[in-house]
Amino acid sequence: MSGESVNIPRLIASRYVSVGKRSQLVSFMSGIAIGGLAFGIAILITVLSVMNGFDREMRDNILGLVPHITLFSEENLDAADWRQIRNEAAAVAGIASVEPLIELGGVVSSPAGSRGVLVNGIDIVDSNSSLLLDQFMRSGSISALANERWGVVLGKTLADRLGVDLGDEVDLFSTAVSMNPLTPLPTFRAFVVTGIYRVGTQELDSELVMINLEAARALFRLRTPFNSLRLQTEELMQADNLAAQLRSRLAYPLVITSWTRQFGSIYENIRFSRGIIAFMLWLLVGVAAFNLVVSLIMIVRDKSSDIAILRTLGASPGMINRIFVWQGMLIALVGILIGVAIGIVAALQISELAAFIERVFSIQILSAEVYPIDFLPSALELNDLVAVVVGVLLLALLATLYPARRAASIQPAKALRHD
Repeated sequence: MSGESVNIPRLIASRYVSVGKRSQLVSFMSGIAIGGLAFGIAILITVLSVMNGFDREMRDNILGLVPHITLFSEENLDAADWRQIRNEAAAVAGIASVEPLIELGGVVSSPAGSRGVLVNGIDIVDSNSSLLLDQFMRSGSISALANERWGVVLGKTLADRLGVDLGDEVDLFSTAVSMNPLTPLPTFRAFVVTGIYRVGTQELDSELVMINLEAARALFRLRTPFNSLRLQTEELMQADNLAAQLRSRLAYPLVITSWTRQFGSIYENIRFSRGIIAFMLWLLVGVAAFNLVVSLIMIVRDKSSDIAILRTLGASPGMINRIFVWQGMLIALVGILIGVAIGIVAALQISELAAFIERVFSIQILSAEVYPIDFLPSALELNDLVAVVVGVLLLALLATLYPARRAASIQPAKALRHD
């Protein structure tokens, strides 16, 4: 008997959900509730995936290419000093790698124009960043710098502005000045474009060029092997703490900065926006859950005579309560299945859809001059799907409590007298 009492409410609830043409009001209200939940869930999953995509691009790509911590010195430290600094920095817990770097401002010029850039002289053999940059190469290779001393790798945006392509030459001017009896002359050198990359962010694609470490030392006339160290941390968010440790540990005239100085505000804005947008979308799902309450109340009113008949046949208030709890949960389950399916498809295709809209309407959804990347990324995560499903199920369960109690409180004699 107990098994039957458990199954009867579920059976009746499933019949109420699938009544079809026998009760247009029930079908209509169930459809409205399902549609509202499905729409809210699909939008929530899609937007969360886009925000995850922004976070992934910042962490793995943009912040994977720039130094997490930079140690820079304007003093002429000798090779022994830099060796000591490098060893002490590598010994700090949380530092994953330490690479030599020459980092100075310069100007790159071609017949089409010129632009101020940040010049990075890197050691291709001892550089992890070059391996990361290889996945963003549009033409050529950064490893070509190992064979071409006077080679340069630059971003796609910068190459387009200069009107150059792979194999063309550009002049790279340094801040060093060549003195002669008549007038100071700028130091420059012709470089061959050996690679063009595109990351998708303005700071990297238009303002950063990479050359060989030896070429940088010659161009800037440095007497030291390099003038800075590039540090990558094991945990990105610990960069500021590790930079503070390095300042207190290294007794050298160094300027120590972390990635937060350049990209920190953008990254925090993305994380803050994710929280605000997720909260607003959960409110949208909450409205859909409230719609489920209204729908169930309307269904209870429409089925008051059925409830009265069940009560006269011996159904307890608890059974009536369970019938409408089951009905609300079945409606929610259908809405969740539809919403999750649409949300997954939308999350997986949103990048292609955005690119299609840009091509068809000749617009740019994200400008690299405003946003850290100029495309719409997406990263669907299982944790988000589980959180959305569980959260909506809890909201749906709460939404069924009042209508179910109201149905259970219907008095058979009063309901049948009105009919």
